[in-house]
Formats: sequence, structure tokens, C-alpha cells
Amino acid sequence: MNARGDRWFDREAGPVVRPYAMTRGRTRPRGETFDLIAVVEATGERPGDRLRYSPEHVRILRRCAEPVSVVDLASEIGLPLGVIRVLLGDLRDQGLVALAAIEPVGDRPNKGVLREVLNGLRAL
Repeated sequence: MNARGDRWFDREAGPVVRPYAMTRGRTRPRGETFDLIAVVEATGERPGDRLRYSPEHVRILRRCAEPVSVVDLASEIGLPLGVIRVLLGDLRDQGLVALAAIEPVGDRPNKGVLREVLNGLRAL
């Protein structure tokens, strides 16, 4: 409280933790960053020392039990995308999450079809 007796937090909002505190001041993961549409999933490895993982790490790891895109993960967990990327990097470094291999849904259109579409667009 300050001299006037005002409070700096809202009881309904709960405790506030700044994003840089969750990432220990880091703004990027070590190694490659994660694209928005990259799909991650848990590898099934057991986390070793539970004391070094934050509650956010645990929430991310639980959600990654099934493949999920990075952007969906950020939305569902409710953390900024940059924080999710750094925490995913931590989990990846420990071998707990990995990029999921995505199989193509269908056949790609052949070059002839794409060329016709491109020519049609140019004609507009």
C-alpha cells in the first residue's frame, strides 16, 4: 500500500506474475523458435526433477499430451505467445516435448491446375 492506502492489486484478479518472471527474463527459447502453426506434443518422457519446473511448465506439458498448435496452446493456457515459446523451449531442451510430424491431409493439386488458377487470377 502507498501513503494514501491504495492497493496495487485486485483481489478478483488474483496474484499477478509478470511474463518476464515466468521466463526468467528470457525473450526467446534456446535453439529454433516455434512457429505459430507448429504442432507440439509430449514425448512421453518423465520429467526428472519436479522442483525446477514452474506450474506453467506443468500446465503446458499436460496440454501437450495430445498434439496442439503453438497458437492454440497460448490461447488455451492464457499466456502470451512469447512466454509459451520460451517455456516450450525449456521443455524441448529436456526432451519432454517435440514438434509433431504432420501428415498431409490429401493429395496436392498438380502443377497444371495451379497454373490455370494463376492464369485466371492474372486475367482479373
